[in-house]
Amino acid sequence: MANFALKVIRLGFSALQAVSPQLAGRAAFLLFCRTPSLRSKGGKAKAAHAAGVARLAGAERFVLRLAGGAKAHAYRLNGGAIGRRKRYLVTHGWGSSAVYMADLISMLAATGAEVVALDFPGHGRAGGRFLHMGLAVEAIAAAQERFGAFDAAIGHSFGGAALMVTAAGLLPGVAPVTAERLVLIGAPSEMAWLFTDFGRMVGLRPTAQTVLENEVHLVTGRRLEDFDAGEAASGIGRSVLVIHAEDDKEVSPVHARRYGAAGQRVRLFWANGFGHRRIVGAAPVLAAIAAFLEGYQDERDVPGESIKKDAEIIPFFELPARRAAL
Repeated sequence: MANFALKVIRLGFSALQAVSPQLAGRAAFLLFCRTPSLRSKGGKAKAAHAAGVARLAGAERFVLRLAGGAKAHAYRLNGGAIGRRKRYLVTHGWGSSAVYMADLISMLAATGAEVVALDFPGHGRAGGRFLHMGLAVEAIAAAQERFGAFDAAIGHSFGGAALMVTAAGLLPGVAPVTAERLVLIGAPSEMAWLFTDFGRMVGLRPTAQTVLENEVHLVTGRRLEDFDAGEAASGIGRSVLVIHAEDDKEVSPVHARRYGAAGQRVRLFWANGFGHRRIVGAAPVLAAIAAFLEGYQDERDVPGESIKKDAEIIPFFELPARRAAL
């Protein structure tokens, strides 16, 4: 937020809390769930958006209707073909959309797989300006109901956390995604820190902060602390690839390490130098995802983390070829 706008918001919450901490907490939740403007800002963002739109121009488009009148949007590539083929789901991060993940989507489609890419409510072609984790999970479940079970699901940032929450079946009454392989790119492992940081930013006092966090339970049926995707990763029994950059300034690498400690079926790949946003289209990341989906993780001698050797970083997906050449 711009400094002036933030000052105005903090003054507003200060006055509202003096009258009613309950109203302040509820208003804070609505503001927390308000999504960014759909307009691209800056030359690089506009160029990336235009390129993504062009890459997805030939995709089929679907509207997924959710509870309460909300809706998500889905792109599908390689749909309707006769015969069995892999089916992949792609989910984006907060303030993003499917078009910003076009490099990843195109790479997956080039394998011949059916690829479904979501725009969550409040993002991309879905429209609106409101999203919370419950709606994201509903959108993922709606995609599975509409298109069938996915072989793998790949999510960036908020979209990665939403995949893990869905896979763990954390929301009452929402069918879990059944994909056998999950890829989490720059994804948070839990959400409490976001609410804490947001409350501090807008100047909430303890009572209003508690109301803000309790709103999560009211709209999802689960408490804020229940949305612990890092803990859920240890109990879902799926193969998980976690990709993160240690220079990620939006989601701390601490979250990746929490995922990495969740069990033997979780692999951690460091894509350092690509930050939080460029990581989704970086060539080494796309190669790591392709290798993971082809089944390299099932080889027990392949480590999860990148290996540093004589200042050279050898990603895990290259190791089988390297060892065969020795």
